[in-house]
Amino acid sequence: MKTYPIKAIDFEKAKKMQFKLVDIIHQNFDGYEFLQDGDYGVVPGVGQPRYTQKVERVLAQFFGAEEAVLVRGSGTGAIRNVMNGVLKPNGKILLHKAPIYPTTKIIVESMGLEPQYIDFNKICDIKIEDLSHISFVLIQHSRQKLEDRYDLNEVINKLKSVNNDMTILVDDNYVVMKAEKIGVQLGADVSAFSLFKLLGPEGLGCVAGKGSIIDKIRQMNYSGGSQVQGHEAMNALRSLVYAPVSLAIQAEEGNKIVYRLNSGEVRGIKSSFIANAQSRVVLVEFEKPIAKDVLKYSSKLGAAPYPIGAESKYEVTAMFYRVSGTFLKSNPKLEDYMIRINPMRAGADTVIRVLKEAIDKALE
Repeated sequence: MKTYPIKAIDFEKAKKMQFKLVDIIHQNFDGYEFLQDGDYGVVPGVGQPRYTQKVERVLAQFFGAEEAVLVRGSGTGAIRNVMNGVLKPNGKILLHKAPIYPTTKIIVESMGLEPQYIDFNKICDIKIEDLSHISFVLIQHSRQKLEDRYDLNEVINKLKSVNNDMTILVDDNYVVMKAEKIGVQLGADVSAFSLFKLLGPEGLGCVAGKGSIIDKIRQMNYSGGSQVQGHEAMNALRSLVYAPVSLAIQAEEGNKIVYRLNSGEVRGIKSSFIANAQSRVVLVEFEKPIAKDVLKYSSKLGAAPYPIGAESKYEVTAMFYRVSGTFLKSNPKLEDYMIRINPMRAGADTVIRVLKEAIDKALE
């Protein structure tokens, strides 16, 4: 089985990413301001907490976007805000020919949108007449199927070349601070992602992109109850500083795990490989249908049995979990023969030990 994971940044690039973010913080906050916890409310003349506004400026600058806005509802909320602000109910939306991510599917259905599908893996075959009636496209940066291999930059450039007026939204969940660039940095109109997945507080999302789109989102969320308060924004920004290095270590350990498993260190394993499913994980394929038993025993050995926010600040122990729902729709048999492992903050030694003990028990 072959996968096409998105290239992860290495440790040195992760450090540079951290240093870049901190340098931008220096440019937008004085020393006294950054030691404060932030303000509250719809400040007159600003329309939001001043500290939230400052954090949004930092994020826009960091991602090379015209504007950025913090929203409630994590990554799903960020996607919903863009689609509510740009699309009209019952309109058309262009999607990759693959199972739609469940929470995104709810947005599509609730707005009465009519999905139009093309295969992004064959983007070079797309002709202008195929897209002339489409004004909005959603691209998931992470993979939706094991065989997905499309290059995001290539897809964006091709879509813009055949219809430059098309609005391109990239769902960058699971990829921010892992890949070198996100959608908006590669020419998309807007990127949406969760800050909870980047060690931040629960429920916060970010939209970065064109000012006209961000302005619509701000108008929709003007009321005090919809605002992201200053202390939440500051918490998210401080947490974000630590995400790239943490995720680079995680990716490094994942590579070690795959190498050791494919070297035959643990019995009962047919193959192992890195994949974006949805997060960057280790997929382990067993020789026998023991996946469910391995998951049962691994949780008793300290492994997390399910995700919380997919690399949130609460997820420390390695996660041993079933293959993602979108992947299972493509191949239901994987449920009995394959699991995904995210090392989280654990090292390769811990993951290998837990996996070996769980397999031994499953094969007894």
